[in-house]
Amino acid sequence: MNDLDINADQFERHRPHLQAVAYRMLGSVADAEEAVQDTWLRLSRADADTVRNLGGWLTTVVGRICIDMLRARRARNEDYVGSWLPEPIVNTDETTDPGLEAELADSVGLALMVVLEALAPAERLAFVLHDMFGVPFEEIAPIVDRSPSAARQLASRARRRVRGAPEPDGDLRAQRQVVEAFLAASRAGDFEALLAVLDPNVVFRIDPGKDSPLARPPILGAESVAREVLKRGAPFAPLGRTALVNGAIGMVVASADRLLGVAGCTIANGRIIELDLIIDPQKLASVKLR
Repeated sequence: MNDLDINADQFERHRPHLQAVAYRMLGSVADAEEAVQDTWLRLSRADADTVRNLGGWLTTVVGRICIDMLRARRARNEDYVGSWLPEPIVNTDETTDPGLEAELADSVGLALMVVLEALAPAERLAFVLHDMFGVPFEEIAPIVDRSPSAARQLASRARRRVRGAPEPDGDLRAQRQVVEAFLAASRAGDFEALLAVLDPNVVFRIDPGKDSPLARPPILGAESVAREVLKRGAPFAPLGRTALVNGAIGMVVASADRLLGVAGCTIANGRIIELDLIIDPQKLASVKLR
């Protein structure tokens, strides 16, 4: 076995960790896979004798790649009219282990991912690596070109933003009841029933893709959201069903042969406080219903 074979074997053991870091940094499975692949290419070209702590070296490399990708994406999306939403992770299997569901919701829930997207790239990296993966600030500092103290401050600023995010209800059965009530009201065209499951200050974000004519700023308030759902969503309501979306109960809208949309729901106090609809064809193409 040559050095490249050894590196490949060791890299595969670290791949799940690198993929998890990259998804939380980029909010896209496809982009995360690209970042991980780029990390492998850099390892294959590196002098193995200089890599003493492979796990730390790989985390540093994938972190730097993710920061570069985030900065490039921000430059491309400066004129983005609508809401950029993460690429969703969807599970339609009703038998999923509840413990795994809770872990997924805590780490990559859409509400959290939306907040992370608003952070500066260095803040996001410091928070993701330290708060989600327990990486010491001494190891984070060189990735963001800061001192350990400055890296700690980056994570602290990010943490304050994250704490301001909605705190969702944790009971998946209760979440499902709310989402099923939303679907039933949408199918029936029942405006009052929709208002009953929407928080008065609900936020409805739609991501149709950057160049789509459907792109628009978020819709705010229960009455405005309910009117939009009944006006735009009525033809699709019969195609909707519940699913796990990033660990919480959300919805998929699919015909017999095509996925039309994925909606993440953030539910607090028994009402939907954030509704995130992803209809970007590129993101839907990467969604695997499982």
